[in-house]
Amino acid sequence: MSLAATPAPPYYAVIFTSVATGEDPAGYAAVAERMVALAAAMPGFLGIESVRGADGVGITVSYWASEEAIRAWYQHAEHREAQRLGRERWYGRFELRVSRVERAYGFDTSAR
Repeated sequence: MSLAATPAPPYYAVIFTSVATGEDPAGYAAVAERMVALAAAMPGFLGIESVRGADGVGITVSYWASEEAIRAWYQHAEHREAQRLGRERWYGRFELRVSRVERAYGFDTSAR
């Protein structure tokens, strides 16, 4: 996994934490890949980071320039369909949190 290259704050983070059902893994993977491509094409998209453990718990953080960009992504027709499929098929549980990033810093040994 690579880390998102975000700009200097402020910006927004949408944190999607889920528990996968394990149903239809190929269908899930295809839709997840499509959602990343679609999100990346949306105005205001800044990046994404995503992991899923062997226990089915996953965390995806997408970064956005504004709340308006987040709303536009939420309302995108194909994303709405993926949300419906997620509720019906792929997730046993999920939580979504939106936060404003005020400070950010990091460390990278490969930059030495």
